[in-house]
Amino acid sequence: MFRKATAAFAIIAALSTLVSAEISFDTPSKATLQQEIAALDLSVPAPAPAEETGLSPKAEKEWSILVFINAKNNLERYGLLDVNEMEKIGSSDKVNIVVEMGRIAGYTSADGDWKTTRRYLVKKDGDFSKITSPVLADLGKTDMGDYRSLVAFVKWAKAAYPARKYALIVWNHGSGWDKARAFDVTKGISYDDETGNHISTPQLGLALKEMGGVNVYGSDACLMQMPEVTYEIKNYTEYIVGSEETEPGDGYTYDLFVGPVVANPAMSALQLGKTAVDGYSDHYQSVGQGSTQSLLKSDAQDAFVPLVNAFVTAAMASGEKAAVKAAAGAAQSYAVYDNKDLGHFLTLYADSTGNADAKAKALALKAYLTGTLIAHNRVTREYANGNTMGLAVYLPGYSFNSDYNELAWAKAAQWDELIKWYQAQ
Repeated sequence: MFRKATAAFAIIAALSTLVSAEISFDTPSKATLQQEIAALDLSVPAPAPAEETGLSPKAEKEWSILVFINAKNNLERYGLLDVNEMEKIGSSDKVNIVVEMGRIAGYTSADGDWKTTRRYLVKKDGDFSKITSPVLADLGKTDMGDYRSLVAFVKWAKAAYPARKYALIVWNHGSGWDKARAFDVTKGISYDDETGNHISTPQLGLALKEMGGVNVYGSDACLMQMPEVTYEIKNYTEYIVGSEETEPGDGYTYDLFVGPVVANPAMSALQLGKTAVDGYSDHYQSVGQGSTQSLLKSDAQDAFVPLVNAFVTAAMASGEKAAVKAAAGAAQSYAVYDNKDLGHFLTLYADSTGNADAKAKALALKAYLTGTLIAHNRVTREYANGNTMGLAVYLPGYSFNSDYNELAWAKAAQWDELIKWYQAQ
């Protein structure tokens, strides 16, 4: 199936340690979708004066759902279809649906073949073939791989369409955190093929900080639900939605996501996050396609780190390098082979270790992961084997990428020390 993974990622994958050969690239056309589908308050900047936005102030609503669609790559046609999904529902008197979308030449000429970056307030319509929502602004050519473009969109949207709560979805290719020096590709999100830029994992954290945070953050992109990513943004959102595995090209099914929010605008951030997970998973379950999607509670990561470090200390004290390495090798893996499900790894290690303390620490960490950190987890088809528990983690077999040390996660947690320990002879 066609997946939301970067072109560079696909090249690297074909060469060495990354993509499993079992992944196919034959996603059915999304045209069939129209037949298939008939509490903590984060502070945000005060709305800018109307003269700065160029728009009249809008009445404050319950939710503003902000979707940053970087379709300046081979996912362009899916971007158009996703906005049309949103138009099946449209904004309401309680919910704003606001989109910034960029396009590129060379992939689809649909809907007028415009090639700039536009902002929309999504309005309901019955036409699935084109976007009819009003264009609020045409920004010309912009670099959607620059984190400052994301910041500018969200700040503008908060000022123009204020709400009590905000959800932000970043739509594009995604590939976790990693960097492959041979190809000079830093893995992150929002790849702009026109400029060659993208938003790295540390830049994603910086972007959420500079925009003043949101209540729910979601990556409509591949491979982003990892502590290496979520820890970077933990202080700037209450909940994080993401996938351990690659996403099908269709990505989110937006009418199944925004529809329940418009129907129940009083829902909490937790409820909206669960709705995003369920809308995604319900669709892929209905079409018989494998998928992963989970909801992570951001502030639960503070207590998560001490549990991680306690496990690492106990595992290293046990001296059982072979047991740790074997569990890492056998744990549920994803399109990037070194991304392993954390819960499954802990299960395998706890079952194999002969050290009582290490086993207790592994089970305590797993219990916190599945009972507190992950607030909601949905999997379909081949992932419904009990081994995908909501969070992937870096567990390489034979190498260590030194760029890992740059991550906030690596500075707070001792996971990198565990990796280096079990790899040492």
